[in-house]
Amino acid sequence: MNKLIRYFLQGLLLLSPVAITIYAIIVTFQYIDGLLLQDLTDLIGFKIPGLGIIIIVTFITLIGVLGSSILIRPMLNSIDEFISRAPLVKIIYTSIKDFMSAFVGKEKKFTEPVLVKMSKDSDLEKIGFVTQHDLSALGIESGKVAVYMPFSYAFSGSLFIVPVENIKPLNTNSTEVMKFVVSAGVTSIAGHKNETGVDPSHQL
Repeated sequence: MNKLIRYFLQGLLLLSPVAITIYAIIVTFQYIDGLLLQDLTDLIGFKIPGLGIIIIVTFITLIGVLGSSILIRPMLNSIDEFISRAPLVKIIYTSIKDFMSAFVGKEKKFTEPVLVKMSKDSDLEKIGFVTQHDLSALGIESGKVAVYMPFSYAFSGSLFIVPVENIKPLNTNSTEVMKFVVSAGVTSIAGHKNETGVDPSHQL
């Protein structure tokens, strides 16, 4: 009986990630298709699975192509500048823009994983990412940096201002470190260098 239970749990371990991933993809496809293609489905009389995703990916790619065009770029810059100056809206817009740029932009921000000692009298340490070295614009003294600490099993986190001496650089790929934190330490870390290929200890 114990052997059967072990086999069952082993099968559950093997199938669960695949099944949940496939289910999540199917649900996402169905939701987007239902959101975008209801009128088209009613018109042609049948449903084309995944067409909504294809339309969205094509649209985003087209915007990326147009955004790289010399002719279109000035217009997009003007729109960006206008929204960035609009009261209230600019707070939401610029925050989302900067956050997205931190992940997929040319100047990625989460590339300096560090181990932060939470207090001098404690051995408690947390993993985070240095996002700003110069905090003089906030009136914060030199010798302190901004460290973003993501939460486990979530894509959110908290920002802390900590003394530089409380930081120990992690000579590990920052993507692997992010996965390690988000998975609550369950995911194993495969890399030993960050995306820049530079020893993080030289960046602080």
